[in-house]
Amino acid sequence: MGKTAVLVMEMQRGVVGDLTKFPDLVEACRRHDVIANTAALLQAARAAGMPVIHCTAAFRPDRAGSHTGNCPFIVALLKDPAHMLDGTPPVAVLPELWEEGDLESRRHHGFSPFTGTALDTTLRSLGVSAVVATGVSLNLGIPGLALEAVNLGYRVTVVTDAVAGIPEDYAQAVLRHTISLLATRTTTAPLIEEWKAGAGR
Repeated sequence: MGKTAVLVMEMQRGVVGDLTKFPDLVEACRRHDVIANTAALLQAARAAGMPVIHCTAAFRPDRAGSHTGNCPFIVALLKDPAHMLDGTPPVAVLPELWEEGDLESRRHHGFSPFTGTALDTTLRSLGVSAVVATGVSLNLGIPGLALEAVNLGYRVTVVTDAVAGIPEDYAQAVLRHTISLLATRTTTAPLIEEWKAGAGR
């Protein structure tokens, strides 16, 4: 049995933090205590010796490495030439979720964390065979993460009170009708207790 890693999807200042352009997504995170739940989960994971990997998104100023015209959402976002540029504050992980020793896997294209990145290689080098998914969003990133991880042979758990999407009824439908087919679903508290019990054995 391999190790478990926690993947934190796009919990960045420019996505769900103080520099966001997505206020409805920030409100969804607030409504479900996603940031606080994720912070508690990450502390428990670190205490249990599990890798924590922040899966982040960014663009280069010259857009190298990014397909910019093949998706309506990306076309709309990149009307702002300064959107989520490497090295700028919006790209940073929320400070309450980052800790020294965490890893980051950054991508410059697409919506899911495996394609075009070294994430799979990183996980395999760490002996990981199962991933726990947190973050945003249930519209794109979390389903993409789960589907890619399953296709690559990982077991997936989605922490339902540490993810968010918009609108609310759609996010819940994704959890019920898509995520349920790909992943185990749980909430923060029992998972933390499970990890604490495992660390004590």
